[in-house]
Amino acid sequence: MNKYIEEAKAIRASISGLAKKADDETLIDNKDAFPYWNGNGVKYEAGFLVKDIGELYQVIQPHTSQLDWQPATTPALFKKVSLDEYPQWVQPTGAQDAYNKGDKVSDEGQRWISDIDGNVWKPGVFGWSALGGDTFA
Repeated sequence: MNKYIEEAKAIRASISGLAKKADDETLIDNKDAFPYWNGNGVKYEAGFLVKDIGELYQVIQPHTSQLDWQPATTPALFKKVSLDEYPQWVQPTGAQDAYNKGDKVSDEGQRWISDIDGNVWKPGVFGWSALGGDTFA
């Protein structure tokens, strides 16, 4: 039985290594290769990928999982892997999930690009340029 466990660990390490080099489209196309999120005290490292409710998420902050910290509802811990060039803006909870210069979002029907690193402001308030030229800095 140890032989199979060792082989499984080697396969998991290989998948994790490839995931670090793959683009988002490749990751989404192969999301079945990643484990389901588990809320029962699993230690997750930054960069680890998990599936939940049909979506793929990347861990952005190391943590030990809890049942009430689901990926879709905990943006401080997880980032959805998406092909959407302008994903919906989500209020950052701190430095770990703040937007960086050049990040693109959509909010209230408008597309925005962050003008600054560490941006925690709502688009249209500070630190964002609206597509079309308006700057809010």
